[in-house]
Amino acid sequence: MFQVLSSAWALLLGMMLLQVGNGMQGTLLGVRGALEGFSTYEMSVVMSAYFLGFLFGSRMAPEMIRRVGHVRVFAALGSMISAVLILYPTIAEPWAWALGRVLIGFCFSGVYVTAESWLNNSATNETRGKALSLYMIVQMVGIVSAQGMLVLADPSGYVLFVIPSVLVSVAFAPILLSVSPTPAFDRTKPLSLRQIMNISPLGCVGMLLTGGVFAAQFGMAAVYGAEAGLSVGQISAFVASFYVAAMLAQYPLGWLSDRMDRRRLIAGVSLVTATGAVLGMLSGDSFVLLLTAAFLVGGTSNPLYSLLIAYTNDFLQHDDMAAAAGGMVFINGLGAIAGPLMVGWMMGVMGPEGYFLYIAVLMAALVAYALYRMTQRAAPAPAQTESYMPVSPSASPMAVEFAQEIAIEAAQDAEEIAKSDES
Repeated sequence: MFQVLSSAWALLLGMMLLQVGNGMQGTLLGVRGALEGFSTYEMSVVMSAYFLGFLFGSRMAPEMIRRVGHVRVFAALGSMISAVLILYPTIAEPWAWALGRVLIGFCFSGVYVTAESWLNNSATNETRGKALSLYMIVQMVGIVSAQGMLVLADPSGYVLFVIPSVLVSVAFAPILLSVSPTPAFDRTKPLSLRQIMNISPLGCVGMLLTGGVFAAQFGMAAVYGAEAGLSVGQISAFVASFYVAAMLAQYPLGWLSDRMDRRRLIAGVSLVTATGAVLGMLSGDSFVLLLTAAFLVGGTSNPLYSLLIAYTNDFLQHDDMAAAAGGMVFINGLGAIAGPLMVGWMMGVMGPEGYFLYIAVLMAALVAYALYRMTQRAAPAPAQTESYMPVSPSASPMAVEFAQEIAIEAAQDAEEIAKSDES
């Protein structure tokens, strides 16, 4: 662990500050939008725009990096993020915010691709798993920390928009001034969506549905809080609960996934998510019940992303695992784009309760489909399954490929140990 920190501390620190800025702007826009009188559906378009930009960015960033290099892409995209954050309060119009969110989503995706390729380059075979785990932890810490900063100033003013802009600008200093060498960039040619669907129908359907649920958390949780009449402090605690739970539950669920039929775990975890959403619908004026609901939903739905990737890997050859990463992220991105739009429509029809009903419906559908898939083919024995690696739903395809490489290395090590035991 100390070896990873010594070689990648600048990158990890910079990414944590970036996540503070990213997590802060998402929640802040939800609160400020209500103060500006934006409708729920207008805010859903604004929130969906981020994921549209992110999806395009993950596709275009590799070519940008090949053309001008990591450092220039990193610096240019960071400057653009900082500028857009300052512009939000000066043009308080839904169309302007939606355009800004597309641009910020694009830029963050490119920044993640760049940073994750740097991290992969700085890690060795022995430290790669720890490096990815630390990367995911600092991302979650950044998002959670961002929620606490919303109470530092009035959301109707400019200060709260200046803070994330400054943090994003500062975040690039330790990274760009570090002595880490610029990595060679090489992306794996992805499998087609049809190929991935044929290999793992449950993995594809699950990624689409969990993309919609993650977008509801990352994009619409603050909008829900404003519609439900929560204070700024309560909205901060509500949003933070999703990510604190995700951080705590990731490794226990990963341990379970390597020891049982993953379809059963997917169904069980999805059922807990749906139950938590129902609890949120029934929470009424009880803020404690609302936080409990958020904790259950966040702690189970976020690890589903890694669980579905691990399940899909069980049916892939090692050479195809990295190739499947781009397709899985793309499917998840489609769900994330549609998620806020659907939540916004349901909240517009039903009120705040539509937020949790949306999550409950999607996760109930995943439970039903997982149970159906259990009748279609036998599960591989736990000893024959691929290793689980934690990956955040907000990660770029580069991080997923990074996790796939770790899983491949772990599987190859296990095979070598098994062969040596037999001999």
